[in-house]
Amino acid sequence: MVKGEPEKIRVGVSACLLGEKVRFDGGHKRDSFLVDTLGPFVEWVSVCPEVEIGLSTPRDTLRLVGAEGTPRLVVQKTGEDLTERMQRYARGKTEQLGALHLHGYVLKRASPSCGLFRVRVYPESGIPRGGGRGLFAAELARRFPLLPVEEEGRLSDARIRENFIERMFASARWQAFRRAKPRPAGLVAFHAAHKLAILAHSPRHYATLGQRVATAGRLLTEAKLDQYGALFMEALAVPATRQRHTNVLQHLARFFKKQLPGDERAELAEVIDEYRCGLVPLVVPLTLIQHHVRRFNVTYLADQVYLRPHPKELMLRNHV
Repeated sequence: MVKGEPEKIRVGVSACLLGEKVRFDGGHKRDSFLVDTLGPFVEWVSVCPEVEIGLSTPRDTLRLVGAEGTPRLVVQKTGEDLTERMQRYARGKTEQLGALHLHGYVLKRASPSCGLFRVRVYPESGIPRGGGRGLFAAELARRFPLLPVEEEGRLSDARIRENFIERMFASARWQAFRRAKPRPAGLVAFHAAHKLAILAHSPRHYATLGQRVATAGRLLTEAKLDQYGALFMEALAVPATRQRHTNVLQHLARFFKKQLPGDERAELAEVIDEYRCGLVPLVVPLTLIQHHVRRFNVTYLADQVYLRPHPKELMLRNHV
């Protein structure tokens, strides 16, 4: 774990994904990655909006109807309209969740309450469209625009999964940093430790955040911290690319230009190029770089979050 990181991060989750039998058919959608792989590092906050508004298990199916931008939640069989009931619940529930200082949230895809992307919306007549968002998910996204939020279905994509979990652990570090009531020097140190991680995601944010830190001055106000934190989370939400990772790896390699003999410099350059070409995963050049960091005791690099943004046991960079 990265220094200063809590032992476990706190993550909201659709209850059915943990194996709770709260689905409309009385079943569940237990997700083995969430429960078995990520679970040891997470304190789950389990939520099922449909059960929590008082619906039974099992129950009649719900669906979104009307316009994609402003759908209504109705019981398919009877036509009962649950929109206001769900929206009222969502406002109250997200208020409660705000007090828990979540570091992320995983939602159930395609759900009329929890689906985040491309949920089916049934017009009054015609073919259903896939541009809706579940009512609870919509309020969650509105209430916490910087919170890392994903659907479990999308987490099967290795790059989306790695980025999402990196963002959750970054959120945990930032929240812990804020609670410590930092001074200006603390913000400088936090930013320095995250510089290469930010660069791998968004060079534009990298430049802007650097300027914010440089001009923060001696008085670190809450407003300045809010601005930095928002930009920091925005930066990490920009997907890292193979080219930007390659640029960061080449930057790291330059730290060893004088220490490494020619054959070892060539080896490192070759491994980075193999990653650039998609022949090896990111973990391969990073492992070699970390070896040299330890070998030459390069303190600046040893402190870089980029080298270990999440627990190595998750093996996320073995697949990107």
